[in-house]
Amino acid sequence: MATETLIERILTASDGPSSSAIEALHELLDDATIEASATPKSVAEAARLVGLPTHTLRYYEQEGLVRPARNASGYREYSAFDLRRLVFLTRMRLSGMTMTDLKRYIRLVEQGPSTIPERRRIMLDQQERITRQIRELNLALETTKYKIRVYNGHPED
Repeated sequence: MATETLIERILTASDGPSSSAIEALHELLDDATIEASATPKSVAEAARLVGLPTHTLRYYEQEGLVRPARNASGYREYSAFDLRRLVFLTRMRLSGMTMTDLKRYIRLVEQGPSTIPERRRIMLDQQERITRQIRELNLALETTKYKIRVYNGHPED
């Protein structure tokens, strides 16, 4: 399936991660499914597609997290590979991964398969952080729900 279609499918899932959105995400993260013939996107098109400001895309490039090609006029062109990496970066940043850890992870990816054990360790650590964060958010949600029940029937001031 086309990268653009997959990205839109995961970003428009309004009711949480449906099985369809999760399948699309898995396909996006699988480099074997990248379509080589996809038309590259400009920085504005790529930013719109992944839901980030153009400044963030330029910052990610400056930090070495993504390396879009340049066309004959010098404008950035984001390939399907670049767009998929942006989706990964966005998910990791959203989950609280630090820029330091993200840069370390991307450097390891670019070094090749010999770094898989270290990359796996980074992802396991991130999974632990996300799980802890979800647990804390669930407690905050339950606290909020409790207060709403307590205030039930009391007019707002």
